[in-house]
This record gives sequence, structure tokens and C-alpha cells, in this order.
Amino acid sequence: MMNLSRSMLRSRNLASDKWFAVKADDVRDAIWSQSYSSLAGLSTARHNFDAKGRVYAPYAIYKGKAAFSVDPILPTFSKLDSGDLRVQRKGVILLTFWPASGERKYDWAKRQCFGLSPTEVGSLISMGPKDSSEFFHDPSMLSSNAGQVRKTLSVKAHADGSGYFVSLNVVNNLLKTTERFTVPVTTAEFTVMKTACSFALPHLMGWDRLTNQLPVASNRSSSKVNTESLELEWDR
Repeated sequence: MMNLSRSMLRSRNLASDKWFAVKADDVRDAIWSQSYSSLAGLSTARHNFDAKGRVYAPYAIYKGKAAFSVDPILPTFSKLDSGDLRVQRKGVILLTFWPASGERKYDWAKRQCFGLSPTEVGSLISMGPKDSSEFFHDPSMLSSNAGQVRKTLSVKAHADGSGYFVSLNVVNNLLKTTERFTVPVTTAEFTVMKTACSFALPHLMGWDRLTNQLPVASNRSSSKVNTESLELEWDR
């Protein structure tokens, strides 16, 4: 368990930086290549996995009209005068959607993101075969700019209980655009999502640090990386 926790902490979603730099037309091939590299590195992890090692492990689902990936973003911590740590900002499960541009080709430049909070993750993993959920995000909800950009994520069960439709709708009144991504997900794929989110949930809350008391990197570098990752949902 200790090794798993350390691997997940070291990822810090620097993976997101590399992910969002992908410009290949065929995103599937790019991800397969990246996953292969990760597996190759892990095969010798017990011997030479040093502090600079990174793990890239998003879970992606590809369908005819769009695709999306699921990626954990770890929390940020602040250091108290006593030297102890306190969670400054909880992590999220980042869902990244991008449209198809042809057969087995996807347009990564048109991606949109949606970050699920720990409570929203709880709603997702508690869903049954006939349940539906909807999540609404507005970064300016409590300001005069409310409603300029609105994101709605919906997860709706198939009528026959065989899977779900996962959809993201993004309305940008500033750019006068509306984007919608819909990806059908099988029961098996959704089970993988729920299981992975269940595993990641304590890490999003920082509880893995609490129970394992792992060494912590400097607050400056840790906060910079994770704050940038958490803001990826609103980078467009």
C-alpha cells in the first residue's frame, strides 16, 4: 500500500501537462504510446524508480463521436508554523472530453474539462445501473460574471440498464459558443471508472498523507503544480 501511495503522490498530475501538450491527430495512438512507456518504467520501478519518476495513468474511453479520459488531480497543502501540513485545496477527478475528427481520429485542440469534487465523486460511485446524475459548474457563480461560462456534466443510465451516456455541455456566452460531447459507456467501462474513483478518493482528500505520514515535497513547488492542474477545467 505504501508503494502505491508513493507512486500516486509522485504523479501530482504533471501528467496533465504532458497530456495537454499532445497534438497528434490520432489521440488514441498517442495515449497507447504513453501508456506503454509507463508500463516499461514500472517494470523496473523496484530498482530505479527515483524522485524524478512520473506515472501517467489516465483511463480513456473512445467512441465514434467523442472520447473522454479520467484523471486524478491531487490536493495542495499549506505548511503551518509548526511544520505540519494542512489541506489547502482538495483534489478532483478531472474528466477531459474531446470530439472525433474522423475514423479513429480525435481533435485534442477542442478538448473541454470538468473537475469532479470529492462529494461529486461520491455521487458518481454510488450510482446504480438505472440511476442518473447531473453536475453543474459556473466559476463565476457568486460574482457579477455569473453565467458567462456554464458547464453541465450528466450521467444517464440506458433504459435497459446496459450502461450510461456521459455528456458534457459547455455554454460560453463570451465566445457565443455551445459545445456538447456525448460518450456511451458500457457497464464494464463504468465499473472501471467507479472502482478507480473509489481508490483515488482518499488521495483527493489528502487522507493518504494522514494515514501514511509520507515525506512531503516543498510547499512552493507542490502548490504551483497542483493549482495549475486544478485550474485546467477553466482554461478555455
